[in-house]
Amino acid sequence: MTYYLQLLLNGMVAGSVYAMFAVGLTMVYGVFRFINFAHGELIAWGAYLVLLFYLEPCSLPLYAAVVPALLVTVLIGLAQDRFVYKPLRHSSHITLLIASIGLSYLLRNAIRLIWGSDLMTYGLGLTRGISFAGLSITWIQIAMVGAALVFLGFLYILLNFTILGKSLRAVSDNMDLADIMGISMKRIGLTVWLLASVFAGTGGILLALDTNLEPMMGLTNLIKAFAAVLLGGAGNVWGALLGGLFIGIAENVGVAFFSPGYKDFISFAVIILMLLFRPRGIFGIAGGVR
Repeated sequence: MTYYLQLLLNGMVAGSVYAMFAVGLTMVYGVFRFINFAHGELIAWGAYLVLLFYLEPCSLPLYAAVVPALLVTVLIGLAQDRFVYKPLRHSSHITLLIASIGLSYLLRNAIRLIWGSDLMTYGLGLTRGISFAGLSITWIQIAMVGAALVFLGFLYILLNFTILGKSLRAVSDNMDLADIMGISMKRIGLTVWLLASVFAGTGGILLALDTNLEPMMGLTNLIKAFAAVLLGGAGNVWGALLGGLFIGIAENVGVAFFSPGYKDFISFAVIILMLLFRPRGIFGIAGGVR
């Protein structure tokens, strides 16, 4: 029984980070009605940029390297919208889709060009875990869950108790009507891309602290974010959160029955099943940031 509880705990830790990926992805969809395939590269760039500022010649402390890394990640996210998606916003959905796939390849290969294709780490070494009731969790994993709770708590307050959050929800329900009512579309767009970039970059950094860095980490985690979004319903922020937790738990508990090499297969299986039997998500919401 302890073995399965440990898998459940590991799944909740991983799921909290997947939820951050999924929330950023679904916010962009909820407002702009397109899936950003380059969202995964924000995950990878956030992690790799910490490496850039942490190692020589910058040699910043790890906690300090996170700040400029997230700032540059946000700039990359804003540049995606400003120079690629905004000029194509009135084109067909397939045009935006192809553009996002092309941008994803560009950013992924830029990582290979700068840092190479080998596995990399922050060089922190093994950290001592905390044991309780026969279960074990590391300080890094506690930080992962804590950071996810802080960011998602901030998002809850923003969406429900601020004018900006209410404006964002209004735009997601009806962009044209919100524009007529005088809501600044530029401000909303900046907010959405800023939040999506920060969530993706922070999640990538947290994941890299616990595992490794490699150029495909963005694409791998994008698939898991897709699965989480489909579970919760595209555009449903809180559904994406629960979907991320479910994916994390499902892939870790699945290790008890399948080889660890099949963990990523679980995300693909969820995507296929949801598209076949429940394309609107478990919560049945097709759009809107809620």
